[in-house]
Amino acid sequence: MEYKNKKVLVSGIARSGVSAAILLKKLGAEVCVQDLKQKDSVKNEAQLLEAENIELYLGKNPDDIADKFDLIVLSPGVPTDLEFIKKAESASIPVISEVELAYSVCKAPVLAVTGTNGKTTTTALLGEIVKNYKKGSVTVGNIGLPFSDEALNVDEDSFVAAELSSFQLEKIDKFKPMASAVLNITPDHLNRHKTIENYILAKERIFKNQDENDFLVLNYDDPVCRDMKNRAKAKTVFFSRKEKPKEGLYADDNSIFVKLAGYDEKLIDIDEMNILGAHNVENAMAAAAMALCASVPIDIIRKTLREFKAVEHRIEYVAEINGVEYYNDSKGTNPDAAIKAIEAMKRPILLIGGGYDKKSDFHQWIESFKGKVKFMAVIGEVSKQITDTADEIGFGSYQTAQSLEEAVKLCFEKAETGDCVLLSPACASWDMFESYEQRGKLFKDYVNELNLKLGR
Repeated sequence: MEYKNKKVLVSGIARSGVSAAILLKKLGAEVCVQDLKQKDSVKNEAQLLEAENIELYLGKNPDDIADKFDLIVLSPGVPTDLEFIKKAESASIPVISEVELAYSVCKAPVLAVTGTNGKTTTTALLGEIVKNYKKGSVTVGNIGLPFSDEALNVDEDSFVAAELSSFQLEKIDKFKPMASAVLNITPDHLNRHKTIENYILAKERIFKNQDENDFLVLNYDDPVCRDMKNRAKAKTVFFSRKEKPKEGLYADDNSIFVKLAGYDEKLIDIDEMNILGAHNVENAMAAAAMALCASVPIDIIRKTLREFKAVEHRIEYVAEINGVEYYNDSKGTNPDAAIKAIEAMKRPILLIGGGYDKKSDFHQWIESFKGKVKFMAVIGEVSKQITDTADEIGFGSYQTAQSLEEAVKLCFEKAETGDCVLLSPACASWDMFESYEQRGKLFKDYVNELNLKLGR
């Protein structure tokens, strides 16, 4: 698509929206950024955009101006069923995602990862692998750096490793990754997608435009993912902890093995890796499979697997206080992710859970506490739903806290030597925090303050 002299509306002034607007300006477009927030609440973003001579339309709904543009670019947080989007599409005005915009001007091949859980770790690991192979490679997307920031900085001799959420995939058009992966599917974001079927369809858009020259990496152990092969044109590669695929990666209790790209050998022993939990074995297999599909030599993959450490906010070790370990899993924003964190812990757990209501069901999460969780501090707007579910299941060792700081103090007071305190909320953060990153950072701050008070 040609952007020069086109009138483009960017909806959403968060990181992706700002990045998209600046990219469009570089491409010669006339750009206007819209957001329902008032200017006072987005001062930094507004100043950055005004410095680039980008028009702002803040504190207003765009219904009255949507049909005045040649193109509309959506930030991931903007729902796709809003009236101004319907109005634009009925007037044949293209509406695309920030990812689609970035892809359209990017020269590097894209390796794209989606799924309900594990996206961040898998993408970060994949990004490290391809950077060790091609120095100019970048890691972008839902992981924290908008694709638009790097789209013009990479060339054909590098790779883009991209973490993509269902929100980012809803409005792609020609997006066609060289290799894609769907890690797993469990119910999430149903407050936006309404049904699990819609959520799955959004995820499947990652391989919508792929053909027989591309690769699709799927989790064989997840029946929803396994079935996606039947709707894909790309060459399918499976990974599994339960079966041995004819072509792909598999694992037993001790090691990961590879039968792909001409290799048939052990890739690595699991205890050589620095990331905890069976789910991270799956993440490692997925990242390795994608790298092999991109012709990365196995020795580079193996070396990176040995060196890679957990990403921030994903079962991240924080400190040990009085023989109690503290872990930050703020990225555990749905019940399934939080269950995986619980399963990864080797000590009795004092858990901090709760947050923003995404219409999740908490029964399986609380059922997973048996033999693992000895106490839960509950926070956020879903506190009553969580405590009601706990009562229903018969887990009575909980207490509601009015803040994250109070929750940390409660766990500190109740913990005994040999325990661990785990922030893994099973919920989004938007009721009390700007992001899961802010929630995780505050948790680490509170833990470190406790450490300082004890003179450590």
